[in-house]
Amino acid sequence: MRRMHADNTDAPPYPAPGLQMLGVVLPLVASLVPRQRLSTASTSFGSPDWQELLNPPEPDAFGTRARSASDAAVLRRKGHLKEQDGMIEFLLHMHATHTSLETMQKMERWIAEHRKDPKRSWLRLLVPEVGNFYTDLKLVDALTEYDHFFALSRRRYVPPNFAEIRHVLNIAQVHASARNLRLITFDADGTLYADGAHMQHDSEMIGHIITLMRRGIHVAIVTAAGYPGDAARFEQRVEGLLAAFRRLRIPEHVTDRFHIVGGECNYLLHCTPWPECHLAFVPEVEWKSAFMLSWREDTIQDLLSSAIAVLLETAEQLRLPVKVIRKERAAGILPQKPTVYEVLEELAITVQRQLVDAPLPFCAFNGGGDVFVDVGNKSLGLEALMSHLGYQAHQVMHVGDRFTASGNDSAVRDCCSILWVANPEETDFFVRMLLTDIEALAAETNALKSATPHTGSVAS
Repeated sequence: MRRMHADNTDAPPYPAPGLQMLGVVLPLVASLVPRQRLSTASTSFGSPDWQELLNPPEPDAFGTRARSASDAAVLRRKGHLKEQDGMIEFLLHMHATHTSLETMQKMERWIAEHRKDPKRSWLRLLVPEVGNFYTDLKLVDALTEYDHFFALSRRRYVPPNFAEIRHVLNIAQVHASARNLRLITFDADGTLYADGAHMQHDSEMIGHIITLMRRGIHVAIVTAAGYPGDAARFEQRVEGLLAAFRRLRIPEHVTDRFHIVGGECNYLLHCTPWPECHLAFVPEVEWKSAFMLSWREDTIQDLLSSAIAVLLETAEQLRLPVKVIRKERAAGILPQKPTVYEVLEELAITVQRQLVDAPLPFCAFNGGGDVFVDVGNKSLGLEALMSHLGYQAHQVMHVGDRFTASGNDSAVRDCCSILWVANPEETDFFVRMLLTDIEALAAETNALKSATPHTGSVAS
C-alpha cells in the first residue's frame, strides 16, 4: 500500500536506504491508523519561547548577551553532534511506512506501556537497548507544536532527520518534567558554554539558572572537570554566575540550591552565602554512597594505569602522538597533532572494551579534543546528589550533549529523564520553554488558590 500524504493525495514514501536493517520489525508496526493532518489550533505559536527564535529579545539587566547562532535557526543547527541512538534511529526508519503523526502516536503508546513493564514491553522487543522512562511523553502534542514551525506533516519527499526527532522528544520531555521538577542538572562543555570556555558574565543561562533556583528548583552542573582540593579552579568555570549572585545579592536559601559535581562523581561543591558566594567542597562522608566510599586508593591508581596503557597502545596503532595527563581520579591523552573525531572515538571505545572487567566503575569518553578515563561516572554522581537532596528520578532532569556510546552523559539515562542538546543555544531555547511551563503552572496554582473560598471560623 502506498503511503498517503496528510492532505489525502498520493505521495511516494520517504526514501528508506536503511529499511533492510529492520528485517521483520516494520511489518509488525505498520498496522493502519487514520491518516490525518496535524492540527495547529492548540500550539504555543505565540509563546515567548518560539517568538524569541524569530525576534531576539532586547538586552536586559545582565547586559548585552552574545549570540552565536542566527535567531531563527537554533533548532536547525547540529554543531558537531554525533547522532547515534537506537530509539531515534528506529523512529526514523518507521517513517518509511508511517507518517510522522502515526509514528508519534505509536511511540507514545509504547512508552506508556513500557513504563508499566519495562522488561516485557513491546518497545523492549522493537528497541532492545531502550532504557527507562520516568515520565509519560506526549509526543503527539510535541509534534504538533514543532510541526507548526517546521512543517513535518506537510513535507512529501523529505522525511524528518535525526535532529528533528530529537527536538520533538525534547519538547515532550520539557512539558512532562515541568510540573514535578525539583533538580535540573547540566553538562558543562558544549551544553552550558562552548567546549573549553566558561560561563561568562553575559551568558544567557545566568538569568535562567537564577530564575530556576528562585522557583525552588536545585540546579547542578555535573562535569568531567576535576580539580581536587582546588575550589578556585571550579569557580573559574562559572565566574559569571557567581558574580551575578554577588551583584544581585541572592539570598542564602536560594544560593543553597546551586551545586557542582566534578570529576564525574568524585567531588561535590556548594555555594557559600552572600556576600562571598564562593564554592566550597562538601565532605565526602556527607554525600557519597557507601559504595563510592569503599573504593581503595591502590585500586583506583591501578585502574588509571591500565587505562593509560590501553590509550598509549591504541594511539601508537593509530599513529597519533599524544600527551598523557594524569590526575587524582582521572587520566587521559591530548593529541599533539590535528586528528578527526573518529580517531578519538576509537580510542574511547577501545578502553571501554578492554577494561570491561575493571574492578571499579569508570567512564571512558571522547571529549571532542581529548580522551579521558574517569573513576566512576555521572550516573553515580547524580544518584549520590539525588540521595543527598532527597529527590527521586521523576523529579530530576539532566541536560547534556554527549549521549552517544562514547559520551559521558549516557550513564545518566539510568537515573533520570534527559534532554539531548547539540549546543548551548539549544540549551537556552529548551530552558526558556521549561521556564514558560513552570511560570504557567505557578499562575494556574495561584488562580486556584484565589478561587478557593476562604472559610473562617464563625462564632455561634
